[in-house]
Amino acid sequence: MAALEPRDTGVAEEAVGQESPRSAAEETVLGREFLALTVGIVSVVLLIAFEATAVGTAMPVAARELGGLSLYAFAFSGYFTTSLFGMVFAGQWSDRRGPLGALSCGIGAFGAGLVLAGSAGNMWVFIFGRAVQGLGGGLVIVALYVVVGRAYPERLRPAIMAAFAAAWIVPTIVGPLAAGVVTERLGWRWVFLGMPVLVLLPLVLALPRIRRRAGGPVHSADGHAPSFDRRRIRLALGISAGAGLLQYAAQDLRPLSALPALAGLALLGPAVLGLLPRGTWRAARGLPSVVLLRGVAAGAFISAESFVPLMLVTERGLSPTLAGFSLAASGGTWTLGSWVQARPRVEPYRERLMTVGMVLVAAAIATVPSVLIHSVPVWTVAVAWGFGCFGMGLVISSTSVLMLQLSAPEEAGTNSAALQISDGLSNVLLLAAGGAAFAAFGGGSVAHGAGTAGGAAPDPAAFAAVFLPMTAVALVGAWVTTRLRERKP
Repeated sequence: MAALEPRDTGVAEEAVGQESPRSAAEETVLGREFLALTVGIVSVVLLIAFEATAVGTAMPVAARELGGLSLYAFAFSGYFTTSLFGMVFAGQWSDRRGPLGALSCGIGAFGAGLVLAGSAGNMWVFIFGRAVQGLGGGLVIVALYVVVGRAYPERLRPAIMAAFAAAWIVPTIVGPLAAGVVTERLGWRWVFLGMPVLVLLPLVLALPRIRRRAGGPVHSADGHAPSFDRRRIRLALGISAGAGLLQYAAQDLRPLSALPALAGLALLGPAVLGLLPRGTWRAARGLPSVVLLRGVAAGAFISAESFVPLMLVTERGLSPTLAGFSLAASGGTWTLGSWVQARPRVEPYRERLMTVGMVLVAAAIATVPSVLIHSVPVWTVAVAWGFGCFGMGLVISSTSVLMLQLSAPEEAGTNSAALQISDGLSNVLLLAAGGAAFAAFGGGSVAHGAGTAGGAAPDPAAFAAVFLPMTAVALVGAWVTTRLRERKP
């Protein structure tokens, strides 16, 4: 990886270089030098985590009160489509000007979107607010990766990635419960309107430190700062529009919906090929395989996880609360995996740990449908998913670490955007494939009150048709982990 030299950045390494070798080696992410920055950027992740876990609880009530149940899915897809554009734009912005502007505007847009959604008088305004949130979220997540690459020395990056994972534990446990109480006692609007207060902490703590340690452009080897790549901006618009059209077609099953589906594919294909590193789809060694692994791991895991509560409710008769509780340990074991990969002693074995992680993910996904056999205890799901989440903690944080290691300083923003695009797109595509397989094998009845007195439960084969292909995808990810480094001559 190219070094972050003081002449290139004028920021982080200049301050670190003034320390003695002993003090620099002993510095941690919570040490005096990095404490305020660490607390600030982790609080940004905490804000995003609370939004992700709490808003889903309030969304059905909001859609019903706004008379927009028929537009319910667009409240989610609107966030996704604009976040894709935000990711690419943030990568360009951060490489050219530094991450401070992208992060500041992203946090501001995120907060403004919450206010718009919370004060909406109709469903279309609510969806617009969610779209503004998505734009802000896309800007923020990529800018945070650039901050990590520029402000922290390489030995501390695994630790800060583990801190990002740890920031999801409390929101995962508390977020839905708190949002449910607020929705019942004060109304759904306060779930949205109360959250922008959390924006104040990162603004006060993180931004001044980012300005000092990671501000300004990074100059390439020829001494010039990168310029905006207008072609990538056009491709970003194409990927957002294409994803939006595909999601619209998936929600409108009339024959005419084939037209927007085809248009979406025509926009999405070239855009994806242009925005991801060359060789990503054939698992070329090095950075392309790192980006591919991120998408394979996230897509397989999230697609399988989406069907776990449904299977427990419809096939084993659990209440929604108990079904959700079966996954409650996932945040803790995911964080444990992130903590393990952050230990300095495991750095030489990072790729092997990632292989182990993907095998654990594949084993967890393959084990979950065993509870379709009623003699298998339901708690098997909780145990299996705990191991799967431990594997994801090893893999996801490590892909971020490797991406920064393999990126030149002036390319950190672009490559961070590629990593996030791979993550987001794979979720959408594999969820769509899983949903199609579920419906094709007899899962369609679940939409009409499956598992209740109002309708028959879906065929167990429908769940197997989801979990078994996702197991195969995870095993492909285990193979990709063998191609994360270029061969040494």
